[in-house]
Amino acid sequence: MGDAVELEVAGRTVRLSSPDKIFFPERGFTKLDVARYYQAVAPGILRALRDRPTTLERYPDGVSGESFFQKRAPKNMPDWIPRAHITFPSGRSADEMCPTEQAAVLWAAQYGTLTFHPWPVRRDDVDRPDELRIDLDPQPGTDYDDAVHAAHELRAVLDEFGGLRGWPKTSGGRGLHVFVPIEPRWTFTQVRRAAIAAGRELERRMPDRVTTRWWKEERGERIFVDYNQTARDRTIASAYSVRPRPHAPVSAPLRWEEVGVAHPGDFDIATMPARYAELGDVHADMDEHAFSLDALLELARRDEHDHGLGDLPYPPEYPKMPGEPRRVQPSRARKDGPASTTR
Repeated sequence: MGDAVELEVAGRTVRLSSPDKIFFPERGFTKLDVARYYQAVAPGILRALRDRPTTLERYPDGVSGESFFQKRAPKNMPDWIPRAHITFPSGRSADEMCPTEQAAVLWAAQYGTLTFHPWPVRRDDVDRPDELRIDLDPQPGTDYDDAVHAAHELRAVLDEFGGLRGWPKTSGGRGLHVFVPIEPRWTFTQVRRAAIAAGRELERRMPDRVTTRWWKEERGERIFVDYNQTARDRTIASAYSVRPRPHAPVSAPLRWEEVGVAHPGDFDIATMPARYAELGDVHADMDEHAFSLDALLELARRDEHDHGLGDLPYPPEYPKMPGEPRRVQPSRARKDGPASTTR
């Protein structure tokens, strides 16, 4: 696998073992290629991860091998990488890594980390999100272009309800993510409620193209606004993260004028370094803003009071939440009748 190499980043040296190990067979990209990619975009991905509890999606033998999500900070993590204590919906807790230096990203790459999944909180307040994250997820029969149409209308919705500004990025697959920096004064439950309100408003404006329906059998050929990505312990791949697909794509931050012009296939570990060298981090100004969710939460209250639109189902592994509707597939509910389980 070749002798170990040392990579320098922001004043630290990170040792990389087995640099010649093939991580992406289809294109021949090695572990060293992945590490050098992260070295090239290190300031950008650190901006997305800084001080955030971060889950590591690891592929020690590349995309053809086994993988796992590592939530607990590895025992061999160096002391210069801070930790944060977080609590999961189950009531269990863990210490997660919180990158504060560029070298932390390369250190994780040494252990086969491809994708970084940061929480929408900072380590000094792990119960108050500072980002509203909206995931536009294409369903069967739809594609990235459909997500683009939804994203542009979502931009208008956000502006109308509180003058919110979103920063868009590709998911690294077929979808789009829009992140809104917010004041860290709301709970996970409230931020999720704001995401539902934004999704429902988008659905009203584009009923044939957008849905907030949790159950797949009800979504149809529409873009799904995955509001549950805002639930506690649900995370979205960070900007600049490598995604575990054969062509080594990355989640690419975009300017709004690029949404619909650029395509996810344009961005991978070979092409992103040149873009970054030319443009820098196009989301670099996100941390200069913090918006209020008051208008979206007022919209949520009106939806419930005027239209009877309350909460929506949580993922199946979550405990039953107050005010949540019956957590049962609609076709099964019709078959079983009113006595069917709520779990």
